Amino acid sequence: MKKYILPFILVFLIISCNSVKSTEKALNSGDYDKAISLSINNLKRNKTKEKNQPYVTTLENAFKKVKERDEKRIVFLKKENSAEKLEMIYELYQQLKNRQESIKPLLPLKNLATGRNAEFNMRNYDNDLLNVKKDYSEYLYQKALVIYKQGEQDKYKYRTAYSDLKYLDNVNSNYKDVRNLINEAYDRGADYIAVFVKNETRQIIPRRLEEELLALDTYGLDDLWSVYDAGENNKIKYDYRLELNLVQINISPERVSKKEIVREKQVKDGYKYLLNKQGRYVKDSLGNRIKVDKILNLRCKVFKTTKFKRSSIVGVVKYIDNYSNRLLNEFSIESEFVFEHGFATYRGDKRALDTPLYNLVNARESRFPTNEQMIYDTGTDLKEKFKYIITRNRFTR
Repeated sequence: MKKYILPFILVFLIISCNSVKSTEKALNSGDYDKAISLSINNLKRNKTKEKNQPYVTTLENAFKKVKERDEKRIVFLKKENSAEKLEMIYELYQQLKNRQESIKPLLPLKNLATGRNAEFNMRNYDNDLLNVKKDYSEYLYQKALVIYKQGEQDKYKYRTAYSDLKYLDNVNSNYKDVRNLINEAYDRGADYIAVFVKNETRQIIPRRLEEELLALDTYGLDDLWSVYDAGENNKIKYDYRLELNLVQINISPERVSKKEIVREKQVKDGYKYLLNKQGRYVKDSLGNRIKVDKILNLRCKVFKTTKFKRSSIVGVVKYIDNYSNRLLNEFSIESEFVFEHGFATYRGDKRALDTPLYNLVNARESRFPTNEQMIYDTGTDLKEKFKYIITRNRFTR
């Protein structure tokens, strides 16, 4: 057992040493946050273990250095007195606060080598954060307003303003009228698309087919800036129209074909005793009568009936700019459905039949579907093809 334990201990010690070296390397190269993160992760397991003591020293030094660096950076940025630097100041204060919060659960943290508690000069940054957040929020607000007003000439500015306002709302929740502006920026920045199914075939299509073709929530059209509506809402000014124009419906006559099939097969049906030419039993060397398979010659005649009916729908998908009534793009679309049903009767012994014919004689006769049902069934495939087109060809200005 010892020969297995020793290599395991060696591997564990090597890994531990590498972890300590990685932490010290991060500290010495100025990557203080990495040094802090690695130290905290190791001390969380057991902060009193002797092998974890190097992390206490590293954490103490890294925290001191990064705190001093960030606070000096804040002083410098404030001297520049530039509104554009507020974001950097805000983020630096957040980092200072977050580092302290990540260390607090470990405190007190005793350094066993020195016998003293590690020192972390903690400071309350709440007031600093609140003050800079106030100035930063106002800066973001005014900046977003400028872009928002430009949206009257350029719709895409509303989208930029929307993103900026969403960010502001994350920084300072419900600041002034930001929530209302977010909703307005979205409404004005989105593309609204009215979707229609137009029947130009002079044939009646099932109402449920049209409803399913316009069930847009089943198409996976998730897109922040594209809003699809089935038909038109009088309260909305639509940017585009998407039309599925059905131009032709073909339904074949009902056809019935008949075919006669004969099957023959030899099967075992027990056994019989072997007889010689004189009609006497043939025996083996022990005097026992010899058995041989009894073979039956089976024959079955099958009268197969096949019913066939086909339907197809031909159309075109049109992308139209609603302002100029200009055709932007179009795609041909075609779908078909085939009804084919077979059944059979027989005369003879069914045991002569193979599996397909056996199933056929056991099948029940089905009626031809109505024309309406054929069109609906064809539309199921049509919907999938329509979905394929509209999910891969989005509207762009």
